[in-house]
Amino acid sequence: MSERKRVLGIYGAASSHWVGDGFPVRTVFPSQGVPELSPFLMLDYAGPAHFKPATRPRGVEEHPHRGFETVTISYQGSLDHRDSGGNAGTINPGDVQWMTAASGVVHEEMHGKEFTRKGGDFEMVQLWVNLPAAQKMSKPRYQGIVNAQIPRVELGNGAYARVIAGELKGIKGPAKTFTRVNVFDVRLDPGGRGELSLPAGQNSAIVLLRGNVVVNGASALRGEAQIAPLSSLGESIELAAKEPSLLLVLSGEPINEPVASYGPFVMNTEAELRQAFEDYRAGRMGHV
Repeated sequence: MSERKRVLGIYGAASSHWVGDGFPVRTVFPSQGVPELSPFLMLDYAGPAHFKPATRPRGVEEHPHRGFETVTISYQGSLDHRDSGGNAGTINPGDVQWMTAASGVVHEEMHGKEFTRKGGDFEMVQLWVNLPAAQKMSKPRYQGIVNAQIPRVELGNGAYARVIAGELKGIKGPAKTFTRVNVFDVRLDPGGRGELSLPAGQNSAIVLLRGNVVVNGASALRGEAQIAPLSSLGESIELAAKEPSLLLVLSGEPINEPVASYGPFVMNTEAELRQAFEDYRAGRMGHV
């Protein structure tokens, strides 16, 4: 049996706020006390929330990004995306959008037209993944990954993981990444148990979106929007659920470079941040 990773602490969401008029989010990290999780920069949990039917899509209108990637995972509801690179698509439950902003993208994120018309439950996650300095000014890239493309791996009795990025039990996820990362969408039934392998030496964490899960027979995550960072030593974790539980399990090789961030831009220096704002104001990142 491989050595277990230790739970370094359990933390609740840092803040609760609205992004635009369509996303009631809780920022799970960064948060006070949570150790740095490079290459992961931020995770917002939107919902679960119920929206009434409307005549106008809610969401976030045109805004820029540079220097990192946004990963949007849909659980309930739908999202329409358009960007300055000419990419467009609808993210439905089970789908993932992996957008590499790199040198600069302007995009909008709005509730899907059919979802807007009918209303319903909305639940999504947006994860920000940093880029190494060598790729920060590379060409933007868009990956629209539909539910059917994401392989499912059984973890044990009543537990499975969808492999979005990285590798689990020899099964590789469809997302193309610039650094070695694992992004696993994990589901457990009541009484479900499973073991998950994670590489030693990487930053890793369990994010409980909702449910009640015991990790390694000792540490319990209950409720919604909690995070448990894990030790770099060890190569596995054991999960046991007391009720239906929805988690994200993350691990990745840290990027050991300076980080300069402000708003929608994540670079390595203050000068690069100033250049990003200048380029956006001058229209060099394009428009939707």
